[in-house]
Amino acid sequence: MNQPSPEKNDRKPRAPRASKAAAPAKPEAGKNGRAKPAPKAAAQPAEARGADNARRKPFYSRTRRPQQKQKNGPAATPMHIIPLGGLGEVGKNITLYECQGDMLMVDCGLVFPDSDMFGVDLVIPDFTYVAQNKDKIKGVVITHGHEDHIGALPYLLKQVNLPVYATRLTIGLIKNKLEEHGLLGRTKLVEITPRRKFKLGCFSIDPIHVNHSIPDAVAFAIECPAGIVIQTGDFKVDYTPLSGGPTDLAAFAEYGAKGVLALLSDSTNAERPGFTATEKKVAQSFANLFRRADKQRIIIATFASNLYRIQQIIDLAVENGRKVAVSGRSMANNTQMALELGYLHAPEGVLIDIEQLNKYPPEKIVLITTGSQGEPLSALSRMASSSHRNVHVGPGDFIIISATPIPGNEKMVTKVVNGLLLLGAEVIYESMYDVHVSGHACQEEQKLILTLTSPKFFLPVHGEYKQLKKHAMTAESLGIPASNIHIAEIGQDIRLSADGLETGEPVPAGAVMVDGLGVGDVGNVVLRDRRHLSQDGLVIVVATVSAGGQLLAGPDLVSRGFVYVRESEELMEEARRLVIQCFERCRAERTHDWNSVKTRVRETLSAYIYRRTKRSPMILPILMEV
Repeated sequence: MNQPSPEKNDRKPRAPRASKAAAPAKPEAGKNGRAKPAPKAAAQPAEARGADNARRKPFYSRTRRPQQKQKNGPAATPMHIIPLGGLGEVGKNITLYECQGDMLMVDCGLVFPDSDMFGVDLVIPDFTYVAQNKDKIKGVVITHGHEDHIGALPYLLKQVNLPVYATRLTIGLIKNKLEEHGLLGRTKLVEITPRRKFKLGCFSIDPIHVNHSIPDAVAFAIECPAGIVIQTGDFKVDYTPLSGGPTDLAAFAEYGAKGVLALLSDSTNAERPGFTATEKKVAQSFANLFRRADKQRIIIATFASNLYRIQQIIDLAVENGRKVAVSGRSMANNTQMALELGYLHAPEGVLIDIEQLNKYPPEKIVLITTGSQGEPLSALSRMASSSHRNVHVGPGDFIIISATPIPGNEKMVTKVVNGLLLLGAEVIYESMYDVHVSGHACQEEQKLILTLTSPKFFLPVHGEYKQLKKHAMTAESLGIPASNIHIAEIGQDIRLSADGLETGEPVPAGAVMVDGLGVGDVGNVVLRDRRHLSQDGLVIVVATVSAGGQLLAGPDLVSRGFVYVRESEELMEEARRLVIQCFERCRAERTHDWNSVKTRVRETLSAYIYRRTKRSPMILPILMEV
């Protein structure tokens, strides 16, 4: 019982034999099955054991052990992941996958313009690389029906005709968009169901049910010869959802047991600790607010796609004996579609047309409207500016804004709230009460998905850089090596296989601006000019000159957005005199190149105006030759 172990008995006599040049010792197999070098001294086995123990990390090595085995064979099959949007920004989500010549696209969203994108309506991804590879792409799969995931589909399908795969509600939302653009008849739409796999080329796609602020949201487990990649889409883990059941954690665990090559996960709430609140928390808060409103008309602004919230409002309206009307084109279209598909339920006679509002007393009305983000043309914004055709806000109104401002929209929301308050309405907004919960996972839910899937590589997606970085730090805290975590950039070609992760040459990618009916005709140069005009205004110099350069008429100076001419006559007269002198010098020097003359006029006038006003308006010389 007290005899030394066989391992120790073997080690002691082998040490002196190892020092003999005539009989070198063979490598000894260690506990982990790997060969150990011949010991150099008596202390070597203890050092080897210490190094072996140091390499072990309780969480990570346990889950990665099958993936860390080295194979003595041909290189592993690679795949390419190419994000064309959704990184370093909130929105415009689109990702391309390529393996063995087949390509697959996940999502096709848009983002709303920043405040410095003057006149721009929407921003969509650059589809140049997609168009170049249209024959390889087997289809577009959609995670859910929010604008940042489906909004750019019509603009893509105008260039490339691809089949679209999505869940039932998401297809209903896509149909509304395609009908507006006249594309519905020529687009193939395929309905998918969670846990029913389908194949596109060499890709096998398994939709996995997840919770979000819209029904029918899914993640995708994408299996191809290179391995399994999971893209979560937007998700949270809600154990008490209003409908549809909780996130299918068993499916994530199932793939984790098989071995996940890479996880692409939602980073929107990566900076928030804990768990995202359940939708049921909002239901109780709304019930209290309905009782508080009592004799007032209730107006609730929310996202047109937030069908959970709309159903909650309908249910409370029924309990309190109120009628429900909707305002806003997208709200009306989505509500009608959801009723037809069975995602919304309302007793007969509860829903009324907005034209019938005046037929009922205020205490019998609930109005659901768009404009929770302060969009200038939304229904709520028009109410705040007293320009809505059917709704006139006043002291008898109780208004609830059931949404959190998207980063960048805070000022617009504040402007709308101020307008409503000035009209005498009572306004509940932002975090005053629990009238909104996020649809995105916080840190503990992100940890749960990382632990269940146990990926070899991790790519945080869907968020600004600070959120991607925080999500990467969370993954590293769970034991994923920093070398296996990659924060990608838009357009980056990520080559992924069981052998490792590499980045290749970037592909054409970026942002395309939509202004009215124009797509892509507003670029950086146009935006720069618009920004310049917005900051310092415009001065136009109009003159008529002869072929010899003699000034025949003018110059006339027209100011727009620079100064009010009638109050700045001295400034404008001096500017006119300097322009005349400039023309005279050009004539004396026999300068007849009109572009050169325009440049000299612009430089002369710009220097004078800046010296007098410290402003740099855009100067536009117009010369008419007679």
